Amino acid sequence: MWSVYAGFETNQDQSMRNATLVYVFDGEKLLLGMKKKGFGAGRWNGIGGKINPGESPEQAAQREVREEIGVQIEVDKPLGSIIFRNSSKGDWTVHVFAVDRHEGQPRESEEMRPQWFPIGEMPYEQMWDDDKLWYEHLFARQPFKAEFWFGPNEIVDRHEITLL
Repeated sequence: MWSVYAGFETNQDQSMRNATLVYVFDGEKLLLGMKKKGFGAGRWNGIGGKINPGESPEQAAQREVREEIGVQIEVDKPLGSIIFRNSSKGDWTVHVFAVDRHEGQPRESEEMRPQWFPIGEMPYEQMWDDDKLWYEHLFARQPFKAEFWFGPNEIVDRHEITLL
């Protein structure tokens, strides 16, 4: 079941896990985190995680960034939503945020090591396979919804991206 949320549709299927991904920008640089343990360990990614019961995506985004890298952020509405299907950890709906305003210096935690990257130098070879397919919309701040189906070894089998 889909519903309209903050100007775009999101999947409200209760069997899916809901999470956030936050991308903090500083001019022409993007802050990524090297996941140190758990799902996604050894990959660069946005900062984020699961949405707790009773929490909005915005509240979860702020909490996750504060917990994982010690930075306070201001969020509006999500820039996009992504459904990840058939990953090794089940199906997920992820709310993607692009953030320009933050306070504090990113710090390493048990879970993540943050690092700034120039936008033209993303370490795609150490990222999830889908990232190279949708980051252009993130950089352009183009609202979108996407769906990715994964096969063996977490490689994208097919995908759909709709610009909003």
